[in-house]
Amino acid sequence: MTPRNLLFGALCLATAHAQAALPQHPDLDLASALRLASGSDCTAAIAVLDRGGNPILQQRADGVGPHNADAARLKAYTALSTKTPTRLFAERARNNPEAANLNTLGQLLLLGGGVPLFEGQQLVGAIGIAGAGGAEQDENCAIKAAEHLGLAIHP
Repeated sequence: MTPRNLLFGALCLATAHAQAALPQHPDLDLASALRLASGSDCTAAIAVLDRGGNPILQQRADGVGPHNADAARLKAYTALSTKTPTRLFAERARNNPEAANLNTLGQLLLLGGGVPLFEGQQLVGAIGIAGAGGAEQDENCAIKAAEHLGLAIHP
């Protein structure tokens, strides 16, 4: 074996070792987001975000008010950002005077219907549902969607 081949082999091993040391994360993709949306079994607006808060899917059922599309995205973002179901987060905020100003942050929506999505201990994204008939119903639809895909809403 020539020194050049040895060097090339060493570089390949070093590269493979460096890549193996990077964290591995499960990811939501469009197919997963579509299964989540179909698993909610609710007439509503639905938004699914990846772990970085990027929209994967956003849809609104016929007859659901157009404002619900943005509400679903904001609920998903709030759940992702706080790693907490939005109904629980809203309740905690109402009961904590120091958290009273959270509702002034434009990207947070303190209203039930958003849940974070975990595979094991890994946060993989979030789903937000709006327009299904109230915050409790929206949350139930989101939980049902997570269960349909085998994802948890708590780590």
